[in-house]
Amino acid sequence: MTFSIAQYQATIDKLNAGMQDLSSKIGQVGPAANAAVNHWYIPDFVADAIIWCAEKIIGLARWIWDKIVELLRGAAAPVYMFMHAMDWQQVNGMVTTVQGTLRAEALSADDHWKGAASDSYVAAIKPQSDAAGKIGTIADKTAQALVVSAVASLAFYVALGIILIKFIAAMVAAIAAFGSAVFSLAGAAIVVEEAGVNTALITAAVTTLLAALGAQAQQLTVLEGELVDNSTYPGGHWPDATTGNYSDATVTDGDADWSFER
Repeated sequence: MTFSIAQYQATIDKLNAGMQDLSSKIGQVGPAANAAVNHWYIPDFVADAIIWCAEKIIGLARWIWDKIVELLRGAAAPVYMFMHAMDWQQVNGMVTTVQGTLRAEALSADDHWKGAASDSYVAAIKPQSDAAGKIGTIADKTAQALVVSAVASLAFYVALGIILIKFIAAMVAAIAAFGSAVFSLAGAAIVVEEAGVNTALITAAVTTLLAALGAQAQQLTVLEGELVDNSTYPGGHWPDATTGNYSDATVTDGDADWSFER
């Protein structure tokens, strides 16, 4: 699965619409149950059972509603993850361009400049190129981690939407079943069973999401390793762009450290 902001927004919109629908269905259970028992031929023990089942349905539905509301609190995060991933890829593009530009073969310094100073200059170029390349590596890995996290979140909310649709269908069946005292208990059983299944599905979806994000946490550890790797940043600093052996750039003052070859 890839990530699309439009697809993700549509998924969240469907979830929000489903939540409104579920809220409406919760409000219909009580009146449907009362209507089912409001007949002279309904024994008290049957009426009590129907009302108990209705309360059970409402309680389960509210639990699922509350759980989905809680899970929707982070719904904006995947969009920001994806947008920031694009920003990091732009960083990667810029610094790798610098990396390519700073290669000795790209600068062709030794085509016009010969001698020890030229050799030292070429030697000083490579650490600059490597340092820029390191930033590119970090930017690319950061972007990948963000995109994978966004994709995992999209899959999670799609699964949550499917769960919600199934539960709403069970609620509709239960409300319809309350139209007959005979079938009201069967309708309640449908919702109780569906609630149990969906509770397990929600837990499984959350577990899957946490596993995916846990893998990204490991990726962050790799990124931390890249950040503390000083092989391209001596002493934790950007490599020196000059060479101490040839720091005097003046060739006419009588004590120049270097000169053009003729």
